[in-house]
Amino acid sequence: MEPAVGVTSATTVVPLRDDGWVPPISVPSSGALVGRADDLAALAVAVGVPSGLPSSTAVLLAGDAGVGKTRLLAELVARALERGWRVLRGNCLDLGDSTLPYLPFTEMFGRLAVDEPPLADLLLSDGLGLARLMPGRRRLGAAGDPSVDRVERAELFDTVEQSLRRLAADAPLLIVVEDVHWADPSTRQMLSFLFARRIPGATIVASYRSDDLHRRHPLRATVAEWARLPGVARTVLSPLADDDVRTLVRALAPGPVSDSDVRGIVARAEGNAFFTEELVAALAMSGRALSTDLADLLLVRIDQLDDDARLVVRASSVAGRRVSHDLLAHVLELDPARLDDAVRGAVDGNVLVASASGTYYSFRHALLAEAVYGDLLPGERVRLHAAYARVLETREVEGTAAELARHARLAGDLRTAILAGIQAGDEALALGGPDEAAQQYESALELADGAGPDVDLPTLDLVSLTLSAAEAAAAAGRAHRSLALLQSQLEALPPSASDADRASLLVALAGTCFLLDTNLDVLALTTEAAQLVPAEPPTPLRARLAGVRSRAFAVFDRPDEAARWALEARELGERFGLAGVVAEASVTLADLDQRAGDPEASRRTLERSAADARAAGELAAELRSLFKLGSLHWGLGRLEEARTVYGEVVERARAAGRPWAPYGLDARVMDSLVAYVTGDWDESLELADLRGEPAPAAAEASLAAVGLSVAAGRGDHSALSLLGVLRPWWQRDGLIAVLCAGAVIDLHGDHGDLAAATAVHDDVIETVAGLWGSWTFQAQIRLNALLLGQIADEAARSGRDQRASLAERAAALVERAVEVAEIGASRGEGHRGPESEAWLARLHAEDARLGWIAGTLTQPEQLIEAWERSRDAFARFGHVPETARSQARLAAVLAATGHAAEAATQAGAARQVASRLGAEPLLRELRDLAIGTARARPVPIDRLDAPLTTREHEVLVLVALGRSNKEIGQQLFISTKTASVHVSNILAKLGAAGRTEAVALARRRGDLVD
Repeated sequence: MEPAVGVTSATTVVPLRDDGWVPPISVPSSGALVGRADDLAALAVAVGVPSGLPSSTAVLLAGDAGVGKTRLLAELVARALERGWRVLRGNCLDLGDSTLPYLPFTEMFGRLAVDEPPLADLLLSDGLGLARLMPGRRRLGAAGDPSVDRVERAELFDTVEQSLRRLAADAPLLIVVEDVHWADPSTRQMLSFLFARRIPGATIVASYRSDDLHRRHPLRATVAEWARLPGVARTVLSPLADDDVRTLVRALAPGPVSDSDVRGIVARAEGNAFFTEELVAALAMSGRALSTDLADLLLVRIDQLDDDARLVVRASSVAGRRVSHDLLAHVLELDPARLDDAVRGAVDGNVLVASASGTYYSFRHALLAEAVYGDLLPGERVRLHAAYARVLETREVEGTAAELARHARLAGDLRTAILAGIQAGDEALALGGPDEAAQQYESALELADGAGPDVDLPTLDLVSLTLSAAEAAAAAGRAHRSLALLQSQLEALPPSASDADRASLLVALAGTCFLLDTNLDVLALTTEAAQLVPAEPPTPLRARLAGVRSRAFAVFDRPDEAARWALEARELGERFGLAGVVAEASVTLADLDQRAGDPEASRRTLERSAADARAAGELAAELRSLFKLGSLHWGLGRLEEARTVYGEVVERARAAGRPWAPYGLDARVMDSLVAYVTGDWDESLELADLRGEPAPAAAEASLAAVGLSVAAGRGDHSALSLLGVLRPWWQRDGLIAVLCAGAVIDLHGDHGDLAAATAVHDDVIETVAGLWGSWTFQAQIRLNALLLGQIADEAARSGRDQRASLAERAAALVERAVEVAEIGASRGEGHRGPESEAWLARLHAEDARLGWIAGTLTQPEQLIEAWERSRDAFARFGHVPETARSQARLAAVLAATGHAAEAATQAGAARQVASRLGAEPLLRELRDLAIGTARARPVPIDRLDAPLTTREHEVLVLVALGRSNKEIGQQLFISTKTASVHVSNILAKLGAAGRTEAVALARRRGDLVD
């Protein structure tokens, strides 16, 4: 039997007991059927389930083992039973030579006897043959017992047919026979007989494993005969699509699974549901290793081959998933005819599949290759790898450097493995494969570090190899790995190392630091390098040093020195034809122009730098120039221009085969973020969706953090489960921490959990301040404003004593945010752009709201003006969701101060945006506003004991705290008159004469909990 495709499993066949009992048909419960909706619908139509009229057509359902046939049939059975069908279901079992004839029919009629005894008795009275199929009559020794009547086959076939006709006359009949590849000859003949007769009102579905039908399998010819019969349809169940496997992995995994692990399972499972389940289980228990049960199951097919075929399969597994005929022939050195016979046996056994041209063989399934390779003896494995390496190195058969490096490494030939690995890395980098290049370079480095003096490597330059490995790792989106490689090699340099080697590593290390949030002192690194690389005579290394040193001075806010070194870098870069150095220097100068308050000069420089870098083929410099141009537009509030440029960076990086390279990934993150800000949330999620893309972990975390913002905006609290995966990244990437914090503050706030929101806020502020080496980062303004909004909400639900404590916390948030804003403006950091202005306006508006709730702000005009400034500032910046949120809160203020018409206008505008975005928290806020400002009517006496509404419960809480109607109105942003009406309704519903009695009665009813 096969595993389930979804979360629930189909019922496993239980062997017949001596007393003749068989288990009844079991229908799966509520588990989702993943990826088979279309297959199920088509099968149901072929059978006739939707119409309730059996098609009288037999369906042969084929598919590889584990692909999901049993699960699909279980769903078909469930649908048929729901529509009043009668179902007979039997299974063929692999019992070797002990298989009973007609076993599935014995199971069918045995279940019928258990489920419907009177009907079974009626059928038994019609013919002797059916009685012989019943489990209780198939006892040991019955065949030789003279007291047991014999039944001729023709009589038995006729009896079964008549019984099925009688059953189909009462109700639509579905007959399911599973695993027919294990069927005994008698069962196959019975099915042939029934397929030819086509019983009215009944449909037969027979399933079998297509991968088990080797050339000599007895069912192979039978299936061909069945398919030619009129009324017999054959369908093949294909593997699951990759997206469906991803869904299945997420459903099966007991906890969060990283995208990289999901991609690995998708690649290895190849659409097989059972393999997917086993790989998920293996991931939870032991990582990537195949489970013993799965390996044993896969190897059963190998055991059925002859010796030569097994030799071919074992040798093929060492090559990998695919091997050419020529390579296999040279490695095995078998007689050609003998090799052909051996390959034929492996192909006929459905272990290997020949390519259309016949020049290559591949394993039918990747996991089959893994299982065979894992079953090899250590010595056998080494010998075969050595044979492959010899053939490839001598060019007897053409191969790649990567193949040679792998075989040499696993054969223990370190010299060949190192040299071939370097060549493979060079080839991969030239072909736009930085991931593969990094793997080859790092493997060569590792082998070189462990190589003893007997390994002849006189020309190996470890510093150059390290620089290549670091460059490739950074281009693959693994900048942290790049940093680690450079640091390790720098520490390992011997005292005899040249100044140039040490300086080259220092310059590369400093340049990598700019790609990451790290505590390394880039200015100190470049200062040390400058002492090793003199200005005279000029050299390319001096040019590269000048470029990174200028950036270091810019980071440390020393613009004059930054400009001087940038000009030197540009001059030397032009002298030595280093277009990348020239472009990088130009970007630094453009940054300095922006800080000096000349964004237009910065824009012109960046556009020219990007064009020059592209013309020179300097991708890294081009991407940085364009990314900085997009960031310039973002900082100025030109969001559409920013999206256009960020999109161009993403496409350029993708076209070059480096989608995760520095600035390529950053641009995709920013593109997704700008889409969120401009209210294109679906596009934001699409950009953040990495399904099917082999992204590094850093990319997964960065884009997941942006997606968290959309989840918070839509009130998806399940997104909080991502924190377990994202929290470790806060210590490595400040942007991830900041994006997470804003979303999580809102998510916790929606649940009324101010303590959790505060804890996340404080954690991120402390973490990012330590990571960036400063507590004055501008993102604090946004985070403080968001937390202040949650504090104001909490104050509306709190007593006087708690409000005082909340006000103290709020004052500290406002003071810190204002200080950060002033420091940023004094440094010329975009002279406080529209985004900072908007969040500063929100901060002051939330502070005013808190003052209104606490009673310290008594002039409603001040409150209205504060929220109008917040609305207008976000509108100028172009932040669609935050403009709508400001409009909603402005509407609440206007409604509470008697400006009903203006309130309705603002609320309507906010509601239109919130509805389009699916922003449920904002819609809920607007619904509460509508309830609070509606004219409530007194509750008639017949409504006594009616449940309190949500708004009435909020009012009741404040009544219990001793608030007056005016205070209630201020805290809930409703008029005093409306608050009075709510109080009257509460008294009427509770049957209370006054407030004190109402509180007591509410506690007794459970409406109030102390």
